[in-house]
Amino acid sequence: MAEGLETGAPRRMAPDEDMGPVHALLTMAFAYMEGRIDPPSSLGRMGVEALRQAAADAELWVIEGEAGPLACMILTPQADTLYLGKLAVAHAVRGRGLARALIALSLDRARALGLATVSLQTRVELLENHATFAALGFEMTGTTAHPGYDRPTSVSFRRAV
Repeated sequence: MAEGLETGAPRRMAPDEDMGPVHALLTMAFAYMEGRIDPPSSLGRMGVEALRQAAADAELWVIEGEAGPLACMILTPQADTLYLGKLAVAHAVRGRGLARALIALSLDRARALGLATVSLQTRVELLENHATFAALGFEMTGTTAHPGYDRPTSVSFRRAV
């Protein structure tokens, strides 16, 4: 992470913690997608209770600063991969290595769980995300369509651990 940025180490959140600040971070970080992606992000249907459930059933990780969460992600073990979802970094601290730190943690967690890869999806329209994930070592593996769509709506990426 960049020098001068005061953050804690990534930590796993417990389900009984206040999820409001993490939800606010996600809402702010995903706001740029409104009007760009179709269908709309599932975040619009995800409230603090869903985050609490993610912390219980999967792994919700945050990097915090003095004012609260600066970055977060949800890791969900699947049969053959660790799925990385809802990766978000606060606008004010983008470009300072927080996403890179969370992705490194996801690779460590996959190894610890005996999984050979980390996978994720991003929307077809978000070309800047495609480039970012490719630069972080992920390879595009295909596309998927949300229910009711006859065209690809998401791009799948995978990275070996």
